[in-house]
Amino acid sequence: DMTTRIHERLSLEDQLRRALERDEFELHYQPIVSGVDGQVTGVEALLRWKNDGGQVPPVRFIPVAEETGLIVPIGEWVLHTACAQLARWQADGWPRLRMSVNLSVRQFRHQDMVANVARALAATGLDPGSLNFEITESILLEEQSVINTLYELDAMGVEISIDDFGTGYSSLSYLKRLPIDTLKIDQSFVQNIPGNADDAAIVQAILAMARSLGMHVVAEGVETAEQLAFLRRHGCDALQGFYFSQPVPADQISALLRKTGRFLLPESKSSLS
Repeated sequence: DMTTRIHERLSLEDQLRRALERDEFELHYQPIVSGVDGQVTGVEALLRWKNDGGQVPPVRFIPVAEETGLIVPIGEWVLHTACAQLARWQADGWPRLRMSVNLSVRQFRHQDMVANVARALAATGLDPGSLNFEITESILLEEQSVINTLYELDAMGVEISIDDFGTGYSSLSYLKRLPIDTLKIDQSFVQNIPGNADDAAIVQAILAMARSLGMHVVAEGVETAEQLAFLRRHGCDALQGFYFSQPVPADQISALLRKTGRFLLPESKSSLS
């Protein structure tokens, strides 16, 4: 069994090394929706990989990319592809749409990180404020050079979000020390609201804290009308999850934008307008 797993791992790593050359990657995008009026204010870019064996789940190949360092060239492709797509959407009539891209610790450690972001922005003509980087709390436990990169990105004008907020082990003091613009409430807290009193209390506390610090809040993993109603009632700025849409190819986001550019947020349980 161990030998089989090792061979599978080596095979996956070999295929991953050639995936960029073979153009096997694509990006899907999940809408981020205003909690006030249902307007699509942004999208999160999510990496997908389809090789000869079919669709490879991200949970299977992303850790391998991280461990081998392949996440650096793959992440560079993600960034440039996402920026180019956002530039097309903005040129087509949605100039205020924003793009969220995930960054890993490995990418932050790479010395060319900031220069790569600058190249992507210059090549696409995007305003830096249109780009949002999602990082995990674990990055904030890294060495000073990683924190310096965070400040350099902030100085460029891009925004920084803490993804999966509430699941890490960092001190909350980083919220006042570091250039954080947005907190993304982890879906593990959202999935059981409003029925679970503990999760409801945690979500309300995060919303209150963010409001007092002048930060934006996005709730991830919204799947039901009840969750939606609770989050809106407590003033959550933005929402993301299967209630609105799964991650979909760019052309489906384009169709949504052309149709209305918003989701219905009525008192009833209606969905897409």
